[in-house]
Amino acid sequence: MQTLHNIPINMYILLSSVLFCIGVFGVLLRRNAIIIFMCVELMLNAVNLLLVAFSTYLGDTQGQVFVFFIMAVAAAEVAVGLAILTMIYRNTGSVDIEVLNKLKN
Repeated sequence: MQTLHNIPINMYILLSSVLFCIGVFGVLLRRNAIIIFMCVELMLNAVNLLLVAFSTYLGDTQGQVFVFFIMAVAAAEVAVGLAILTMIYRNTGSVDIEVLNKLKN
């Protein structure tokens, strides 16, 4: 625990912001649905990192408990999302978002 207090909170905020921005750009710019899911997970992990950093910095464990529940929900989200993508891939042969938009018509 001591090493976490030696690093300034600004560094955690910077790292979390960079990871979140990478995730946002990945969601906005990529076409592959699997990559988009990975970028959403990256954004969730950036928020989790920030919650744990602030929780440790303030000496309160509520943020760490909240991160535990976020990770449980994220794992369920990934399982359901990958199951849906697997079924879409079996039906269309692609996980490209443009192909999925054509299914509306």
